[in-house]
Amino acid sequence: MRPKTQDGPKRGGRWALVLASVASLMIALDLLVVATALSSIRSDLGVSSEDLQWTVTGYSLSFAALLLSGGALGDRFGRRRMFVVGLGVFVASSTACALAGSIGALIAARVIQGIGAALVIPVALALVSATYPADERGKAIGILEGVTGLATIGGPVIGGAVASGIAWQAIFWINVPIGLAAMALALVRLEESHGDDVALDLLGVVLASGGALGIVWALVRANVVGWESVETVATLVLGVALVAAFVAWELRTRAPMLPMRFFRSRTFSSATVASFLMFATLYGAVYFISQFMQVGLGYEPLEAGLLLVPWTATLLVVAPAAGALADRIGERPVVVAGLLIQAIGLASIALLAEPDLAYWPLLVAFVFTGVGASAVIPAVQSALIGSVDEADVGKASGANNFSQELGGAFGVAILVAVFSALGAYASSDEFVEGFAPAIATAAAISLFGAAAALGLPARSASRAQHPSR
Repeated sequence: MRPKTQDGPKRGGRWALVLASVASLMIALDLLVVATALSSIRSDLGVSSEDLQWTVTGYSLSFAALLLSGGALGDRFGRRRMFVVGLGVFVASSTACALAGSIGALIAARVIQGIGAALVIPVALALVSATYPADERGKAIGILEGVTGLATIGGPVIGGAVASGIAWQAIFWINVPIGLAAMALALVRLEESHGDDVALDLLGVVLASGGALGIVWALVRANVVGWESVETVATLVLGVALVAAFVAWELRTRAPMLPMRFFRSRTFSSATVASFLMFATLYGAVYFISQFMQVGLGYEPLEAGLLLVPWTATLLVVAPAAGALADRIGERPVVVAGLLIQAIGLASIALLAEPDLAYWPLLVAFVFTGVGASAVIPAVQSALIGSVDEADVGKASGANNFSQELGGAFGVAILVAVFSALGAYASSDEFVEGFAPAIATAAAISLFGAAAALGLPARSASRAQHPSR
């Protein structure tokens, strides 16, 4: 075991929180800026809904597939070092996105962006978790998510403003100055820290990545080639088989990137499933609601971004309070209530959806949806990270983000499948015909997440480290 370079309440903890927040802000900004600009990208490049989906799914899939190894790389080679390397990859690929002249080039650059994000995010969360004591961790994670809310608030507005006034390519240049500044400050202000010094689980990376790709590919392509086609069935079966092989390998190898012993913890297992379903709901809703405001209701991109602010702004206000509340009363009531509130908000949007809908009824539903999501995110992260030993924080944070991003890819794929079966982009009426059932599906996924969260312990998991819970 490599000696730890940080103990107790760590020196430099505030800088770790600040820089982790900046990195999360940049990556969240990228997601939401792109979401608001999807209609402009579709029109400019003349792409189908399936191709457009890959600008989001390609990013989420590469992000998810490499998150576990990102956490392990940080544990082995140094969290600060991998944080800086990941930011460098993200900045370079953002430049490539800005310069892309075709949908293929844009999707390829987005995939590389996901790789950079996979190196940054688990290490960022591990840096914060390792520098704050257990009884303050939920509050610190809540602050992290609250600061990320600045991107959540600004993302739709910036994306709409850029798409309306400049060009959609400019949204990717936003990442460059933010990423370069964060890299420089990380090298100067952060101390290096490590987890277990173990061999990298390369076979595990291949199996997990292949399994995720096979399953998501099947979900996406089924909308084009049919659910009973050879391509869909073969890739789905292959994906499931690779996931099973991944689990079997992780049980055998001496240095697993996702130790299966984590799942002996009821807290870890329940939090992982709840996180997966929460982000399946959130990513799918973000993907379609931003387009609904433009294609379904006729708003310009900037108008749509401004009108989405009440939904996204809740993260800044609610997340810190929800994290602190979870520290006091436990994560379970916060996560369950949040997922139920989110489901109510999304179900309301599905019921209200029609081409001539006024904004004000949507406003109430947006606030409900945002409050629910903002309460869940810090509480479920605190539960998951608090269920493992400090030496395993990097792998656990990687697993947490893996469940989020893989859930996001599944959520977008499932909602696109529902939309494609019932609606189209040809007119606002046809769009709404597919949009309403797609958002109703998102509400149902959120309800399943609430059911999964009932498995969390009644009291907070973040004050103790007992894998048997």
